Amino acid sequence: MKYLTLTTAALALMATGAMAQDLRIGLQEDPDVLDPDQSRTFVGRIVYTALCDKLVDITPDLEIIPQLATEWTVAEDGMSIDMTLREGVVFHDGTPFNAQAAADNISRSQTLEESRRKSELASIASVEVTGDYTLTLNLTAPDATVMAQLADRAGMMISPTAATEAGTDFGANPICSGPFRFVERIAQDRIVLEKFADYWNAEAINFDTVTYLPIPDTTVRLANLQSGDLDMIERLSATDLAQAEADEDIIVERATSLGYDGMTFNVGNGDRADNPFGTDGKLLRQALSLSIDRQALSQVVFDGVTTPGNQQYSPGSNFYAAAYPVPTRDIEAAKALLAEAGFADGVDIEVQAPNDTDSQQVMQVIQAMVAEAGINLTITSKEFATMLADQSAGSYTASLVGWSGRVDPDGNIHQFVTTDGGINDSGYSNAEVDRLLNAARQTNDTAERKALYAEAQSILSEDLPIVYLWHDTWLWALDSAIEGFVPYPDGMIRLKGVSKSE
Repeated sequence: MKYLTLTTAALALMATGAMAQDLRIGLQEDPDVLDPDQSRTFVGRIVYTALCDKLVDITPDLEIIPQLATEWTVAEDGMSIDMTLREGVVFHDGTPFNAQAAADNISRSQTLEESRRKSELASIASVEVTGDYTLTLNLTAPDATVMAQLADRAGMMISPTAATEAGTDFGANPICSGPFRFVERIAQDRIVLEKFADYWNAEAINFDTVTYLPIPDTTVRLANLQSGDLDMIERLSATDLAQAEADEDIIVERATSLGYDGMTFNVGNGDRADNPFGTDGKLLRQALSLSIDRQALSQVVFDGVTTPGNQQYSPGSNFYAAAYPVPTRDIEAAKALLAEAGFADGVDIEVQAPNDTDSQQVMQVIQAMVAEAGINLTITSKEFATMLADQSAGSYTASLVGWSGRVDPDGNIHQFVTTDGGINDSGYSNAEVDRLLNAARQTNDTAERKALYAEAQSILSEDLPIVYLWHDTWLWALDSAIEGFVPYPDGMIRLKGVSKSE
């Protein structure tokens, strides 16, 4: 069925005369809503790199660089940031981009009821428009994370005109200022964008259209690349790596991820938190963590390409708390914790997981591992965006879910475990964790921040609202005709300078 869908899409493009200039990218899932303030999927961010420019971007070495903001200065006391914006930029609907538009975007991110960006921009007390293309961000306290937040969805600029007219329905027809404009979306089938002629850096864009096709099955995704129905795929499965590298018509690129994968538990998000592993279930969560062999999981499912982990940062990160190393599997200790919790005869848990190949294999391996400790795990497979929606609503017990990572360490932890954090699906709340993580935002001293994160980790390693399991290596597979692609640690597909030889 997917082959037929690809052929149909190709014929449609041929009819417009754009087939030769179309870039076709295979995604592991279908994105959620295409509204930077409401969305949270990794694949949605991939689409945004073509659709929505940000105030700032990053380099492959994780330096923050200009995009729609050309320069910025942080005040000596850290309480404000002066910013100069790029002139001559327009949104896809013709609305001019200027300082007022940027201020409107920040306000929407902070005030839209459905916004997930509120906690990311909580330190911005006000935005003062000081000129047509200059503004000042006034902060409630020094915040080392602001510029890193503006390098992601919180910094994506959407048309204020369209945002006002569409409200929460903006995602049905997103209008930004990126190199490509939105054309159509057919759920679970494709997202089509076309080159925006008035883009400020249009000469760096070499495709007339880009089509994103969600294909959860990793084998099918690679097969479509090999048959020529795709030009590029993201998250090549590690088990397919040898096959892809052996194909002379395929180029494999890789980068170490900034993020993590793990199991998020519902400990305080609605009625479903009332389960053995929920509100009062930290001993069971500890038991589950101890019953998983993270090294074996990496070898069996990912051929050793991933890095076993137990924190929001990988063991190689400067912010990894070395006092809390990756635990060794200990079934007897896990059984003892179950007994202490009152479940010596075993306990049941339902875990939802994405319907892609790798996630299902991970859960099957974990299911077998935890059974040896007396944990009877049931796997519920869901389409990824649906799973996230259920997770947000508290309609789950536990989820296998990852995070692609952020440049600043705050981006991997604050919004997930602070009270009312923007992506705190766990419903976890601990006043001391809040204090430590808020304090870490307010200093630029790396050693001080590292110490604060380590203190928070001492609590989180006990409470385990999230059981971290591994850190990815991003793998992309490209048709050998694709030139100019640069792998980034954030896993994004940036199309500036990318082309396809005939």
